[in-house]
Amino acid sequence: MSKPRVLIVDDDTELSDMVAELLVREGWEVLTTLTGGDGERSLRQWQPEVVLLDVMLPDANGFDLCRRWRADHATLGLIMLTARGEPMDRVLGLEIGADDYLAKPFEPRELVARVRALLRRQAPGRAEGSTQLRFEGLTIDLLKREVLAGTQSVALTGVEYKLLVTLARAPGQALDRDALSDAVQSGGYRPLDRTVDVQIARLRRKLAEAAPGRDWIDTVRGEGYVFVAR
Repeated sequence: MSKPRVLIVDDDTELSDMVAELLVREGWEVLTTLTGGDGERSLRQWQPEVVLLDVMLPDANGFDLCRRWRADHATLGLIMLTARGEPMDRVLGLEIGADDYLAKPFEPRELVARVRALLRRQAPGRAEGSTQLRFEGLTIDLLKREVLAGTQSVALTGVEYKLLVTLARAPGQALDRDALSDAVQSGGYRPLDRTVDVQIARLRRKLAEAAPGRDWIDTVRGEGYVFVAR
């Protein structure tokens, strides 16, 4: 089995070298780049499983790169690194497709743990070989990150998509807000319970607009939410 590949795109050479050394100790292949341009070329040619992407690069905006790379590489693991730890920056990164978000300075071992968790979440999908979740009237394409309600395409944010996939992978099972928060982002940062409620409400509304009369997500009082495949 080939080793997982992790691409680091960060112009902080001291930090990148330290993180790269830790990742190599985990048995992973690591490549470091200093600019968005070099990162883009390495992403295309080296095809890593995970990218650690700095928000502030000398030649590019990390948010713009994240949005473009997510659109072009649906199964890529994306962890954003930034000196800007504002909550709205975290939300923006997740909304445009990042899997995780870590503010500098961070504990290096925490980053290693988050990369490991992301690789572990990716592994079941690779092992099963399935690229779609299909239900009556609803199809979720895991490679293209597309959702069809009937024949209508549903435009979801990154957070909404992750919530839907998490629920749809466990039909009939009530998931609490902690589990759904983990689906949005692993690690120490957790959205407030109310944030999960708001995102679920938006997801329900978009699905209902695409296929009126159907509701795939039910509220379970005192527990959370459940995906109902009727």
